[in-house]
Amino acid sequence: MQNVSPIKDKQLQKVADLLAHFLADTYALYLKTQNFHWNVRGPYFYSLHKMFEEQYIELSQAIDEIAERIRALGCVAPASFSQFSQLTSIKDEKGDQTAEQMIQKLAKDHGILMQSAMDIIPKAQHAHDEGTADLLIQRLKAHEKTIWMLQSSLNFSKH
Repeated sequence: MQNVSPIKDKQLQKVADLLAHFLADTYALYLKTQNFHWNVRGPYFYSLHKMFEEQYIELSQAIDEIAERIRALGCVAPASFSQFSQLTSIKDEKGDQTAEQMIQKLAKDHGILMQSAMDIIPKAQHAHDEGTADLLIQRLKAHEKTIWMLQSSLNFSKH
């Protein structure tokens, strides 16, 4: 079947390549958030455990949307740990972390994804790919809200 997208092939491939990196970063953040959900401890365990669970569920849905967008552009979505590890810029976490460290690291990583979305949006718009631009604007809003929630969680233990 012929590609019916009005996007030129070179531009289409560039947007899909950028989305592949964004997908890998989102997947890495999903894994990190789930790790922290399982391993959080301390006086705010329950509220952080629940918040991290909500966040990794939201990221799981985003992973599916991003991968499906790559497919809609006519490209193959990366889908293995080895591909994700080569594409991601999100640092993996190992070892014991305090709840405060977890929150700070997640907020930083959501900021990385926000910046990535802001970098890709104009490139998608230049390629007349409003579907990708819209998806990334939605992701930008989700990451911004999550950062606010994480930072607010840091503040409750200091007052």
